Amino acid sequence: MKKLIILCFALLFIATGCNLSKNAPSKNLTLDQAKTKAEKFINENLMRPGTKASVKKITEDNGLYKLSVDIGRGRNIDSYITKDGKKFFPQVMDIEKMEKRKTAKNNSHQQKNKIVKTDKPNVELFVMSYCPFGTQMEKGILPVLGILRNKIKFSLKFCDYSMHGKKELDEELRQYCIQKNEPSKLISYLKCFLKAGDYKGCLKSARINSNKLKKCISETDKRFKITKDFNNKSTWSNGRFPTFNIYKKDNDKYGIQGSPSLVINGSQVSSGRDSSSLLKLICSAFKKQPKECSKKLSSVSPSPGFGFKKGGSNTNAKCN
Repeated sequence: MKKLIILCFALLFIATGCNLSKNAPSKNLTLDQAKTKAEKFINENLMRPGTKASVKKITEDNGLYKLSVDIGRGRNIDSYITKDGKKFFPQVMDIEKMEKRKTAKNNSHQQKNKIVKTDKPNVELFVMSYCPFGTQMEKGILPVLGILRNKIKFSLKFCDYSMHGKKELDEELRQYCIQKNEPSKLISYLKCFLKAGDYKGCLKSARINSNKLKKCISETDKRFKITKDFNNKSTWSNGRFPTFNIYKKDNDKYGIQGSPSLVINGSQVSSGRDSSSLLKLICSAFKKQPKECSKKLSSVSPSPGFGFKKGGSNTNAKCN
């Protein structure tokens, strides 16, 4: 809806010659008159059939009337109308705020890949188990883990909410418990699971101890109230996404925003999802790089989702 309104604003602005003072001054409307006129204009020209907007608040601001417009489902947009009621601006760009945001973003990006070097880098990968971009990063990092093995400390972790239903919560519980009880079998399980998502077959092929797994899943589920909170939508993030709070503290600590998110030696970093880029980035965290860092890995990003196809996008798209 915001995009629709902004488009309408652009067309309206162009049609009026981009000039707010083209005509002679007109008589100003009162606040109530401006509110009534704005609501009528919005509902007759900008809203979809069956939906209705209402102006919740109107005040004077920088020579215009500022409107707080409720466009439904709890969404409010600040809009403006000239005091004579002849020109309506669905959204105004605050140049100062945008410049500050851009500066902050640039500073954040500059700091993001400043990694503290250690003898044994600590690598933490946060994903959602059914997020296509999370599985893409996992496929990219598997060859790196195969090369570096015990040279680094690797942990697979999960975002503190789920976007792909109950099956995702169940799978994350499985992977958490495999890593906890039989960490040496996690990579074998992931290699299998990432092919087609066949967790039953992969538990067998990785030779996961079923009794230990069931016990761990039951205990962990109760401790972190995974299923209980799934059945209570009042606990869901933004009322839309069930929570998964096993790594809640780490999510908050690192500011994890979506899947995948990579943390090296305590700093969240950006990386391509191909194995070559991941190896180079992780190796940059060593005080003294081991010989394995000179090995050549594929620079082609894996495809998102399940299956080990090549040629997927190497962008920063996330499930968030």
